[in-house]
Amino acid sequence: MSLFLHSHPLASFCHKVLVALYENATPFEDAHVDLGNEASKAAFLSVWPLGKMPVLRDEVRNRTVPETTIIIEYLDRYYPGATPLIPHDFDEALEVRLWDRLFDLHVQEPMQQIVGERLRGGDPARVTQAEGALRKAYALIERQLGEHAWITGDSFTMADCAAAPALFYSETLVPFANQPKLQSYYDRLLARPSFARVLEEARPYFKFYPYRERLPARFRPDEAAE
Repeated sequence: MSLFLHSHPLASFCHKVLVALYENATPFEDAHVDLGNEASKAAFLSVWPLGKMPVLRDEVRNRTVPETTIIIEYLDRYYPGATPLIPHDFDEALEVRLWDRLFDLHVQEPMQQIVGERLRGGDPARVTQAEGALRKAYALIERQLGEHAWITGDSFTMADCAAAPALFYSETLVPFANQPKLQSYYDRLLARPSFARVLEEARPYFKFYPYRERLPARFRPDEAAE
């Protein structure tokens, strides 16, 4: 096995890379990281001292690749599959990279801030600010979608890999309201086999999600089949 993904099945940024791997049936080994276990934590830090997941390790090419966008770019270049995740056309690729960043910075980050504030028993004002940021992002996504199936057009790309986990968790915090295109897009993401597989693998871990009661019914710990 050449590729090892250091990740955790509950982490949304890890989901982003897993979607990309599953889209192209890229062979890899999932190196589960448990930061609560000193041995697991030490092993991961020996690979990536900054301690941020996910990280891809390519033993054949002797490369350690951090950061989700860079990982997917790397996979698209060196381990391409049937689904190109970065268009060859420069302008189209630029649009994909733009929306990849928008989902990471303007959906993932406020979503994680809300979750973090709950875990810390933090500042309600920060929660309100983050909720407002999500609503602004939702309006932008609704306008962008138009009549297209995916966020930058008719092809599934890296930007959709970023969108899937970001929207999955953010919808539990700030539900979509009067945004039919966003809702339809979200439904398509849930039905995408690559993302459906990610969610199914994550299902046993959703009991640790602090807003688990707001998850879609089939993912709630008290309703999911054992």
